[in-house]
Amino acid sequence: MDMVNITIDGKQVRVPKTATVLEAAKAVGIKIPSLCYHPELRPEGACRVCVVEVAGARGLVASCVYPVSEGMEVRTTTQQVREARKMVVELLLANHPQDCLSCQRNLNCELQTIASDLGIRKIRFDGEKKQCSIDAENPSLVRDQNKCILCGRCIKVCSDVQGMNVYSFANRGFSTTVVPAFNQGLHQVACTYCGQCATVCPTGAIVEKDDTQAVWEALSDPNKHVVVQTAPAVRVALGETLGMAPGSVVTGKMVAALRKLGFDKVFDTDFTADLTILEEGSELIDRLQNGGKLPMITSCSPGWINFVELVYPDLLEHLSTAKSPQQMFGALVKTYYAEKAGIDPAQIVSVSIMPCTAKKAEAVREEMRSSGYQDVDYVLTTRELGRMIKEAGIEFANLPVEEYDAPLGISTGAGVIFGATGGVMEAALRTVAEILSGKELDSIDFNDVRGMDGVREAKILIGDLTVKVAIVNTLSCARKLLEKIRSGEADYHFVEVMACPGGCLGGGGQPIPTYSETRQQRAKAIYECDYTSTIRKSHQNPAVKELYDTWLGKPLGDKSHHLLHTHYKQQNRK
Repeated sequence: MDMVNITIDGKQVRVPKTATVLEAAKAVGIKIPSLCYHPELRPEGACRVCVVEVAGARGLVASCVYPVSEGMEVRTTTQQVREARKMVVELLLANHPQDCLSCQRNLNCELQTIASDLGIRKIRFDGEKKQCSIDAENPSLVRDQNKCILCGRCIKVCSDVQGMNVYSFANRGFSTTVVPAFNQGLHQVACTYCGQCATVCPTGAIVEKDDTQAVWEALSDPNKHVVVQTAPAVRVALGETLGMAPGSVVTGKMVAALRKLGFDKVFDTDFTADLTILEEGSELIDRLQNGGKLPMITSCSPGWINFVELVYPDLLEHLSTAKSPQQMFGALVKTYYAEKAGIDPAQIVSVSIMPCTAKKAEAVREEMRSSGYQDVDYVLTTRELGRMIKEAGIEFANLPVEEYDAPLGISTGAGVIFGATGGVMEAALRTVAEILSGKELDSIDFNDVRGMDGVREAKILIGDLTVKVAIVNTLSCARKLLEKIRSGEADYHFVEVMACPGGCLGGGGQPIPTYSETRQQRAKAIYECDYTSTIRKSHQNPAVKELYDTWLGKPLGDKSHHLLHTHYKQQNRK
């Protein structure tokens, strides 16, 4: 790699020739504030908060886009630099709502943090402020353009990472806003509700729709039996909302916290992840053996389901008919569990804790009422649960480790890896391989399907059959793969698609910020949960076996077809 020598604040450093001044400063431990810059998105130098002095330059330069060169001299903290940064931030604050204490992003807002770091105690400018209506008519996200600082991050993540192009700049000058086409609401346009825009937004301009108050009310109602399920990826991320390091495994403490919040039963979505493998794996075997539509594509990610319904409705028959683990769980809670516990399902409130904002929209789909009720009543993101724990005054770090309730809290290592990209594929292969071959696998670690690359391929030998698989994360990568399927170029048997970078570990409802390093730490933790599990194959889950033996019958049977499967259809939002 070609290197250059530069001087930053009197310190001589050697950095890659391709680096920007901001990247060079970061490499040597010098912090330059920024707002529009995000390490995983293309830089534009729009906000000018990251300005620095470069010897020979005509004025201050935006360090996030200014390239280094041999012999460059940079100064990052001169009076001129500090005053320029303060001016930019004061101008942003002058057109920003002064409701920090009641904002969902309070104490986790980049604008707030930079204003504090710059020592801004008084805003010198006063004048007209934006007056935009709030977009909150969809089930998942709330957009408040009054809090938008026009950084463009949401535009870039939606176009470059997800390939959806929902957002763009509109109007000019003071009237500039970031909006969907024709200033429509997200419920009217082709938005998948993946929530990646919310994870990169530096302020409270885009946040998840907060359902915590409804859950508090349910917990306070003595006539309601409130149960909760927790998704695999939540256990390795929740700690971050409560001051712990990324990748901290907090499963037992999370269970204890949920009991202290007042939930009557605390269950594990991993149970129905295992159940999903039995249903989806059986469906794959049926398609392989009986000439079904291939490749079969997983249907666990609701953002991905929205995407294919919106953009590729002609390929819907490739989707597995198996519901997501969240929705399988909801259906079972108000049927199997209600019957087993002797509780009127009308009195059950079913809550899920998910790393995903699209799960909120999934729960209210008309198809998701196979129990005779809305199967999942409320979906809370990882962030929302963190806020509830804080509101209740629970000292999370001091909680004991507690176990999930049986039987819907019993799960395997295969269920937990659903949280990582490639995890559904690996869990399915562990079961499908043993069913098809009729013998136990020598190794159940399918390392070829692991990793964070956008598209990964593998060929798995199962008996005499070579199964060709693909694993995709992010919707822009899904688009590329679907184009290959549509054109007949792809000859896969089985494909896993996750809407978000890294899968559920990087979901739109996970703690902010979430970067590549964060996702890697969460992934390491989730595979550690798998390795330390007593049982690591879904078909060996004793509670799932009992469910089939005593109540459900068999995978793909009449009862499971009614409760655990669905069909997807074209959405016409434009």
